Amino acid sequence: MTIKVGDKVPSVNVTVWTADGPKPVSTDDLFKGKKVVLFAVPGAFTPTCSAKHLPGFVQNADKLKAKGVDSVICMAVNDAFVMGAWGRDQNTGEIVMMGDGSAAFTKALGLELDLSARGMGVRSQRFAFVAEDGTVTHLAVEAPGDFSVSSAEAVIASL
Repeated sequence: MTIKVGDKVPSVNVTVWTADGPKPVSTDDLFKGKKVVLFAVPGAFTPTCSAKHLPGFVQNADKLKAKGVDSVICMAVNDAFVMGAWGRDQNTGEIVMMGDGSAAFTKALGLELDLSARGMGVRSQRFAFVAEDGTVTHLAVEAPGDFSVSSAEAVIASL
């Protein structure tokens, strides 16, 4: 079942990239007591993700903070080392680069995408959500191949 507005963010262990390397963390810790924007991409270093999706959030990080957002998280079904390398490549600054290597969080959200036929395995759909103290207040899931409703600009407009 797909997460929806009003639902609690599932409690799952994930890994974030830090200056000291990968750090295991619970989603409870990432979302508790904060206003968080999480956007998910099908894969690090992929064309739309690298050219549009992640750069839009990097460029608009200050606008998100001005709207009361405490944390911005970029998630992909990649390991934390890949997310760290992608973050360095894209100069992501304070954006949290989160690896969901086994897709456990993505599956708990009900937003997985099976790209096995294309040699990519199970990935995340392209989406974004806003959560306040762990409760989803806005959710935007892209139609396959689209990039509009989960952009930084669309998220800012929803706040």
